[in-house]
Amino acid sequence: MSLHHLAAPVPPAWQYPAERDHRAWVAPTVATVLGSVLVPSAGLLGAMSVMATDGCGSDCSQALTTTLTLIYGTLFIGGFLATGAWLTSWLLPWTRRWSVLRAWLAGLSLLPPVLVLVMVFTLPAG
Repeated sequence: MSLHHLAAPVPPAWQYPAERDHRAWVAPTVATVLGSVLVPSAGLLGAMSVMATDGCGSDCSQALTTTLTLIYGTLFIGGFLATGAWLTSWLLPWTRRWSVLRAWLAGLSLLPPVLVLVMVFTLPAG
């Protein structure tokens, strides 16, 4: 009977780190297509969300002004973060080693515009 421990199975991405990933373009392409619809609509609706204060003037509720501040902060800071994640998902080496990170970055690049759209469509009453 052997006393050697069995080695843990190595994930495929670590087993063949230098092997070219032929599906590396899929996640960034899906993020690009979805982003080309989500980003302009989030920008437009986010910019128009200030019209929610037209009816209340300076007497708007704290919840509304906080949500509007979050929308504009997400548009500004989230825009830079989303662009960086999207660019990185395209620019990572197209090997199997980077496939999981590429998919995560492509998905995370869509998070800020989706968050802005959710906040716009759930604005509290003024």
